[in-house]
Amino acid sequence: MKKQSRTVVLSLVMLVAGAANAQTAADPNQKGPVEPAIRTVAAQTVLYTIVRGHYQKTGQAVGGLYALAGQKNLRPMGQPTYIYLNNPNRVSSEHWLTEIRIPVGDDALKLAGTLGDMTDVKQVPSVTVAVAVKPEGMPDPAAIYGEIYTWAYKNGYRVVDSPSEVFLTNAAGGDYAQMKSEIMMPVEKTSGSK
Repeated sequence: MKKQSRTVVLSLVMLVAGAANAQTAADPNQKGPVEPAIRTVAAQTVLYTIVRGHYQKTGQAVGGLYALAGQKNLRPMGQPTYIYLNNPNRVSSEHWLTEIRIPVGDDALKLAGTLGDMTDVKQVPSVTVAVAVKPEGMPDPAAIYGEIYTWAYKNGYRVVDSPSEVFLTNAAGGDYAQMKSEIMMPVEKTSGSK
């Protein structure tokens, strides 16, 4: 990778990290998970890629997406999001599928269909999600997933699509346990619930 490309990637990563810190600054004392809540995630245009294999492979893919954004003059407009397309407890790690998304401006749609088989630009519709925070220092978020499912069911919602994770902080060496994130489950009200 050329020195200029590395500089662009590092600048873009710092921009996103700064945006994440600005969003979490409203509650700097939040250390642990919070009770799940319902939120509407607005429609957005995303630059995305799909990674097959262990989650450890995704760091390179994120760097590649930021490099591509720089090459195509696309400005990232939010934190990276991972969409987990299959259940890691039911599929071996070489078959795990993760879609990594970076929000970008709508002008990026002019590139749709031109970036490759596993990397492209698309619009993602608005979605209602049940969301909870994974705090820094938590290596395994399984309890949070269970909490979201239970909370959603008790509150008249059902999960309707793959979970996602929005990373609010970064960590040295990509140490997942040290990253703060929001885990989201797309939900809809069950019939008969208020």
